[in-house]
Amino acid sequence: MVAHSAVITGIGIVTAMGVGVEANWQALTDGSAPVVDADRFAPYPVHPAPEIDWSEQIPKRGDQRQMEAWQRLGTYAAGLALDDAGIKGDEALTGTMDMIVAAAGGERDVAVDAMILAEAAAGRNDIGVLINEKLTTELRPTLFLAQLSNLLAGNISIVHKVTGSSRTFMGEEGAAMSAVQTAVARIRAGQSTHALVGAAFNAEHPDMLLGYEMNRHLARGPWKPVAERASGEGGGLVAGSGGVFLVIEEARHAAARGAAVHAAIGPVTVDAGDAEATPSRLERLANETGLDDADMIVSANSGALARNAAEAALAAARWPERPVRAIANKTGHLREAQFPLAIAVAALSIAKGRPVAPLEAAEASAGGPPGTIGVVALGHQVAEAMVRISTPEQAR
Repeated sequence: MVAHSAVITGIGIVTAMGVGVEANWQALTDGSAPVVDADRFAPYPVHPAPEIDWSEQIPKRGDQRQMEAWQRLGTYAAGLALDDAGIKGDEALTGTMDMIVAAAGGERDVAVDAMILAEAAAGRNDIGVLINEKLTTELRPTLFLAQLSNLLAGNISIVHKVTGSSRTFMGEEGAAMSAVQTAVARIRAGQSTHALVGAAFNAEHPDMLLGYEMNRHLARGPWKPVAERASGEGGGLVAGSGGVFLVIEEARHAAARGAAVHAAIGPVTVDAGDAEATPSRLERLANETGLDDADMIVSANSGALARNAAEAALAAARWPERPVRAIANKTGHLREAQFPLAIAVAALSIAKGRPVAPLEAAEASAGGPPGTIGVVALGHQVAEAMVRISTPEQAR
């Protein structure tokens, strides 16, 4: 064991599979069909958020009202993670806790956007005047604050009293990769003892889907498993709503307060670059992370066709007999939250002593309890990350 090992003591998950650790774990192991909404945003299927009683983690209605959906999802998942770690309500711990969030901008007001476009299309040429009119008559002053990426961290601080250092990273999946990498590196270096790390994404909003579709990433038509999407219409990505937060803690700090440990988390390797160099980058990350002896692989793959092909080529070359579980088959792609989600699934598998069940016909069956699980993440356009999740005794 290294001088400062990093362990996962808290997991908070909200996805289409359900609310909380147990609902999500059951859905990953019981062979049930994924929850998919094929109608609201047709021809694009989405994995919708489940029914949630927000008051269970966000007690004040005023706090709930001023948050957008992605902020509520994230704040709720953060509360679940703090509960799971036994930290929630202990202000001696939350007051000294680092927080690292991956977030994008806020959700646009689609009705106001449509109104502006309609009036412009009707023949108004004074577009600047038109926009200023709408800024003063149609948009609430708090709208501008609601678009700030660090509002998720701010809401978590207000609701859950996490008031240590705070960092917010932007940059889609790469932001979450860097967030987890930073938290683990700080703990291993002795610069931090406990951190709350995570993200949230609301796929059920037209402008979020528009961003994907402008680059032709979205799958169209009937839902298909990740491995079969090249035979379907569109770009292969099916978006999902959810929030995922992890409590990552220094092992001795966790032991001193008697915390239960789900799993150990090793150093996170992250890189990005041009598409031609992706295969060599993936080989290097796998070598640096030491994934060749992992019992299985949990994939944070988005389903985007080109990136899916790159990951499949790596797995076929290096781990042809190893079970690979593409969690997007059950949750969809949660963008910033997808890498933390894959880590959470791997940690739960270690803690439960059971492998994640095959999530599609193409995935191989697994053997006994996994001791080490590799997490592999490719962003839908750029950024890659890998990390080893293991039993605490195997911490590196």
